[in-house]
Amino acid sequence: MRFERSSGILLHPTSLPGAFGIGDLGEQAYKFVDMLAACQQQLWQICPLGPTGYGDSPYQCFSAFAGNPLLINLEMLVKQGFLSQEDLKVPVKFDEHSVDYGPVIQCKTALLKKAYHVFVTTATAEQRQGYEKFCQEEKSWLEDYALFMALKEHHNGAMWNTWEKDLLKRRPAVLESWKQQLEPAIGYQQFIQYCFFTQWRALKAYANEHGIKIIGDVPIFVAYDSADAWAHPDLFFFDEDGQPTYVAGVPPDYFSLTGQLWGNPLYRWDVMKKRKYVWWIARIAKTLELVDIIRLDHFRGFAKYWRVPAGETTAVKGTWEPGPGKSLFHAVEKALGKLPIIAEDLGVITPDVVKLREAFEFPGMKILQFAFDSKEDNDYLPHTYEKNCVVYTGTHDNDTTRGWYEKCLPEDADQVRKYLQTDGRDICWNFIHAAWSSVADMAIMPLQDLLGLGSEARMNTPATSGQNWKWRFTWDMIPQHVLDRLAMFTQIYGRAAIDSTDAQEEESKTLQARNK
Repeated sequence: MRFERSSGILLHPTSLPGAFGIGDLGEQAYKFVDMLAACQQQLWQICPLGPTGYGDSPYQCFSAFAGNPLLINLEMLVKQGFLSQEDLKVPVKFDEHSVDYGPVIQCKTALLKKAYHVFVTTATAEQRQGYEKFCQEEKSWLEDYALFMALKEHHNGAMWNTWEKDLLKRRPAVLESWKQQLEPAIGYQQFIQYCFFTQWRALKAYANEHGIKIIGDVPIFVAYDSADAWAHPDLFFFDEDGQPTYVAGVPPDYFSLTGQLWGNPLYRWDVMKKRKYVWWIARIAKTLELVDIIRLDHFRGFAKYWRVPAGETTAVKGTWEPGPGKSLFHAVEKALGKLPIIAEDLGVITPDVVKLREAFEFPGMKILQFAFDSKEDNDYLPHTYEKNCVVYTGTHDNDTTRGWYEKCLPEDADQVRKYLQTDGRDICWNFIHAAWSSVADMAIMPLQDLLGLGSEARMNTPATSGQNWKWRFTWDMIPQHVLDRLAMFTQIYGRAAIDSTDAQEEESKTLQARNK
């Protein structure tokens, strides 16, 4: 699918300002939408919205369908009568610029459980009806997810492959017994999903009404410790005890002599094909309820993927195996229509991957930081672009543009200065200018690059843990002249919405009103 010429900002909701240690779906998210519209942006890109597990990464979620309860705005629960203002007076003082996940999880979980108790005992007929309608409409994934999370809590967070054997085998009588035993915990999980989806749908509607489309990520693989893997073991390479027989990774390359061992379970594509890809169709359909455009992560894995025997400590002994190829996307398009997908086609891309992407007119990605890497050949310099692509100054996995420039090799920095005809003192805006002025249909930058921040603001460093997914901003970091400059670039290079001048003035007034 081809997209209109446009631009936008990459910012995961956890990075928004907020009073409870983490960004959420409340007033600050609406203010961010106002800001995007006021500076003529049309795109807001986010990371996966699922409930985070290992390492607090949105790419390791407990479900491919559920939402992250940490993003639920508590003030909105006060308005619904499920919490009081007194409840929100928490004793913890949170960092404005970094998410400390331990205290955040402890604080928000306690308040969400209190809200559920109030809901159970005092909800109005209308509120109950809305909740019951949600549970019925989302039954296909919600029942398994809620039971899975309740069982995890009962087993003190242990991975599902360590549970009782009857639970691993998902024997119907055993599952029914556990459902009765854990009914309050299951109800709580359903309630917080109801809260998340209610708040997210309202925010997305507001964004769309203000001319903002949301780009959301779909990682190709799911986490092993997830409701998806537990509820559908026949779709994965598992043995009779639920243990993986093969896991995902990427082979050795210039950057890693042993490759990358991701450890995600691998799909049995033959089984999925026999079932007409119903799980993938459901996954894409649910995602498209929450976002307008999908960025499909690790797109090359749909052509061929690297399969590593379980138990290996590196990815060296893997093999290339065929992915589903065109058959998957034909099945999804037959069910859902033309797909608004961006293909994450970074890394070593072979002709079969390009052929698959082009067959469906999916735009690929261009990363400006990679364009100046003297260690490898690439086609990321702007003069090589075709229109059907998305250019990024950097992504959530990259260092910030300033941080990258300050650390890159002297010969790479020299190439940057020559190509962009700059002295490097305003490197972030040099990159923004290169992206926005390019022929690429879409241009996107992380908010950190708009603010000219260094490595201290990096969102994620792949293959590391402990310090990722923490960065947050505050509104005093965004001066008006920066927004004005971005609006000017967007207008000059034809990325603003048509007839957007009046709309921009209205959005500026709305943003100013929110600032008061």
